[in-house]
Amino acid sequence: MCTVCGCGTSAIEGHKHEGGDHAHAHGHHHHHDHGHEQHHDHDHGHHHHGDHHHPDDGSVHYGQGIAGVHVPGMSQERIIQVERDILSKNDAYAAENRRYFDRNGIFALNFVSSPGSGKTSLLVRTINDLKGRLAISVIEGDQQTSNDAARIRETGARAIQINTGKGCHLDAHMVGHAVEDLAPEHGSALFIENVGNLVCPAAFDLGEAHKVVVLSVTEGEDKPLKYPDMFAAADLMVLNKADLLPHLDFNVGLCIANALRVNPRLQTLTVSARTGEGMEALYAWLQASAASRASRSKVA
Repeated sequence: MCTVCGCGTSAIEGHKHEGGDHAHAHGHHHHHDHGHEQHHDHDHGHHHHGDHHHPDDGSVHYGQGIAGVHVPGMSQERIIQVERDILSKNDAYAAENRRYFDRNGIFALNFVSSPGSGKTSLLVRTINDLKGRLAISVIEGDQQTSNDAARIRETGARAIQINTGKGCHLDAHMVGHAVEDLAPEHGSALFIENVGNLVCPAAFDLGEAHKVVVLSVTEGEDKPLKYPDMFAAADLMVLNKADLLPHLDFNVGLCIANALRVNPRLQTLTVSARTGEGMEALYAWLQASAASRASRSKVA
């Protein structure tokens, strides 16, 4: 159970590999319990304990309890304990990933968005345009298919696909395995394209330097207010598909204002992965950040 959002199976608990104990080349040592069969006794009597309420606007809120999330059959206190257990395991793996990235001057970015924002197109354009300027490798996260990893490999960049099945996000454990296989070169950039989801990935640190939230202008200016945790966790918001603005009723200024209400420190860029509009500003940010990370690792 992923109690962070109440859906699916925890990626950390549900991730399976062949074999038992093994160590990552960059310091991970994990034990895997296989066959995560879970048997639940369900009490279908409906007992409500004040974990939701009806405000004056007629909506029903299930996130008002101390856990901030509703899971049928679990008390708010139990939800909090399970969340802490899951996230503490994830944070330990993320810390290992981060130490590895720091030692090797790897600039890791966690790209997050809802489905259809154009994340993969954005990465494909970036990799093609930065050839010869910045080495980039990619970890692709989706519930199923290897379509996005295939698109990335067509650029000549190395990519590995992670399929999460019912999982709604990548976790640091998965990323650690993928990094071991990719072995990004010193001073390079690592793009982690998370599962399309504006909820769960906000809570899971992967060891990245920054979360980059990609928002399409077709999605509506109020997305930052509807999904505040993701925009609060991000350091950069990329407004994509700017070429469509003449055909849409979308207020860029209002969208940015809404995002800054959630996260006053959020940087924003407006781009079009299709036409290249605004992309040079993104490239300048990427190259400067990657160079800074590489120089710090040499000093250390």
